[in-house]
Amino acid sequence: MQTKKTFLLKLSIACLLCLVLFFGSFGFAGAEEQAAGHEESGNGISNPLQCDSVQECIGNFIQTLLGVVGSLALVMFIYGGFMWMLSGGNEQRIKKGKDILVWSTLGLLIIFTSYAILTFVFKAFVGAK
Repeated sequence: MQTKKTFLLKLSIACLLCLVLFFGSFGFAGAEEQAAGHEESGNGISNPLQCDSVQECIGNFIQTLLGVVGSLALVMFIYGGFMWMLSGGNEQRIKKGKDILVWSTLGLLIIFTSYAILTFVFKAFVGAK
């Protein structure tokens, strides 16, 4: 059975994650973006995806997905640090906190590497036009 302190810690982390994902999902683009070059099509409807090609749409989706996954890895990194700090000398919780930190670091490394590779590949495809 979970203690009240553990439950409140997990609940606060979950709420913080939800707030970050909710407010991070908004794009703060206004009318100046439409005036800067995103023109409406012939039927008066503007492009809601804000991309001109399929490659650009896929690239935007993957970039957004990597950002969300990177945020989750960062939250897990912080959670592992809190678990280690609040372990109170309990060896199991210290080991669990260290494991979370190690795997979160590895996850961030993989995310950054995949972002660099995808950026290189998409620039190569866009530059080949």
